[in-house]
Amino acid sequence: MAGHSHWAGIKHKKAANDAKRGKVWSKLARMIIVAARNGGGDPSANLTLRYAIDKAKAANMPKDTIEKAVKKGTGDLEGANYEEVLYEGYGPSGVAVMVEALTDNRNRTGPEVKRIFEKHGGSLGTTGCVNWMFNKKGLITVGTSNVNEDDLMELALGAGAEDMENTGDVFEITCDPAAYDELKKALEEKEIPMEVAEISMMPQNMVEIGDEAVAKRIVSLMEAFDDHDDVQNAYANFDIPDEVMVKLS
Repeated sequence: MAGHSHWAGIKHKKAANDAKRGKVWSKLARMIIVAARNGGGDPSANLTLRYAIDKAKAANMPKDTIEKAVKKGTGDLEGANYEEVLYEGYGPSGVAVMVEALTDNRNRTGPEVKRIFEKHGGSLGTTGCVNWMFNKKGLITVGTSNVNEDDLMELALGAGAEDMENTGDVFEITCDPAAYDELKKALEEKEIPMEVAEISMMPQNMVEIGDEAVAKRIVSLMEAFDDHDDVQNAYANFDIPDEVMVKLS
């Protein structure tokens, strides 16, 4: 897999140059609201909420904004009633795509997601059509220039990682979701900078995209989902060689 680009890495590079902080904060606030509504407002007793708050802090969301979102979730403050919806479909070249949304209006979000698929040469599928191709995993990436590979491998495996791959620019570490907190904490204690740290849906098999035009359409599709207000996460099983990605950027 060395020298290949997956969406988590591409998205991170895009976010690093992205001025749309307000949109990022809005999405994270929704995540916090839903987590607090489903599991209570105490992050020490609600792992999903703690994970959402960690992501918000990493995005430099102000503390009072985080607290307001928690209160909206617990009902202490009035707020919109968001529900979780999963959309599944296909991108160009049959790439499998999963889209996680938090919406206060399914009748708006569903048709908009369908239009994004179709505009970029894909199609919305039926429930379950691609979900089986993905596994929920903890995902952490560390820049290859920031740490010695053998040292990172020893630390990661000792903290519960299942696998570590060198994908060129980054080491991609995956683990069972239950081991995510301990693994992240182990890297933080050693002050190892992480580029991506999230619970993600990881594809079991990848579709390699060597054609520049197809790669451009796929990245455009994923960016369109990323830019949609209701979409929290979009996952896909494409694998684009770095030499192709360079031509797109």
